[in-house]
Amino acid sequence: MATAERAPEQQLAPPPPPPPERAMGFAERAVAAAGAAVVSAVLVNPLDVAKTRLQAQAAGVVYNPIWSDFRCYPWCNPGGLKLSGLGPSCSPECFQYRGTMDVFSKIARQEGIFRLWRGTAASLALAVPTVGIYLPSYDLLRNWIEEYSDHSYPKLRPYAPLIAGSIARSLACITCSPIELARTRMQAFKQSSGGAKPPGMWKTMLGVLSSRQSISHPENSRGYHLLWTGMGAQLARDVPFSAICWMVLEPTRRHLLGLLAGEQSNAAVIMGANFSAGFIAGVISSGATCPLDVAKTRRQIEKDPARVLSMNTRRILLEVWRNEGINGLFRGAGPRMARAGPSVGIVVSSYEVVKHIMHRKHAEL
Repeated sequence: MATAERAPEQQLAPPPPPPPERAMGFAERAVAAAGAAVVSAVLVNPLDVAKTRLQAQAAGVVYNPIWSDFRCYPWCNPGGLKLSGLGPSCSPECFQYRGTMDVFSKIARQEGIFRLWRGTAASLALAVPTVGIYLPSYDLLRNWIEEYSDHSYPKLRPYAPLIAGSIARSLACITCSPIELARTRMQAFKQSSGGAKPPGMWKTMLGVLSSRQSISHPENSRGYHLLWTGMGAQLARDVPFSAICWMVLEPTRRHLLGLLAGEQSNAAVIMGANFSAGFIAGVISSGATCPLDVAKTRRQIEKDPARVLSMNTRRILLEVWRNEGINGLFRGAGPRMARAGPSVGIVVSSYEVVKHIMHRKHAEL
């Protein structure tokens, strides 16, 4: 009888509290994501520079400036031209990039190895707020969609990563588009005179704004909208990238965690499973969206204000297809995929490990 009386009490017991991961607030998730973004931005910046240079070169950017103290490099075959008192000029081939490793080699020799980290400040300024908005927003949206689908519409649950990733990436892109514009221009162009310090992020953004003065009315009234040049192309690239990435990453991560840990997880298992899943997802999604990245780069390095306002992603892709074919659409795909794999892996694994540590601290309180 006593057992029968205790049964209703057990049925009326309150449900267990949500796991710490779901109890974490946006600020805590943003801190975890920002730390992961810093590590990734510094490590993979050279690959981003290589990808941007290859795409900019295909768009017509010339990488053979000649300044007052210019001399042909010993390892380069001279073209036979003479500069007064300075010896032979380099052949134009010495400034043509033929692939990712060639970009690394020529930048290191011609401009110094630290130029491979050109735009790192802008990358950090971009990565910290972007990832700080993107990953926490994705987490919260995915959790909300999964909870809603469990109660109201079960068929929606498999698409939670796609929907959450697309919305979260859109928010991050719109917020940080001016910094992405500055970073792309900083990486695409060389310094124009010997010894002169190239413009930084803020000067680059001011240069974009000053170009509006050369545009006749009524476009001139758009003013600061020029800082969002290429945002449409960026959204067209990043939203599909994010959707594909999370649709690949989530099932891969769950499968790996099940194989490696079963019911129990530790920081090493979480790091390994998330890095592997992120690497695979980053390579696949970056390769699939490379043509959209080409369009975004061409839009953002265009210096003619009137042409900037008339360009759109579809027109750029058709122009590249007509002039360069399939190779043009996938220009820079190698360094882009080589960058995206470790970048996504580092960011996601670092983010999940920091969350795991925070979870444990929550549980101990």
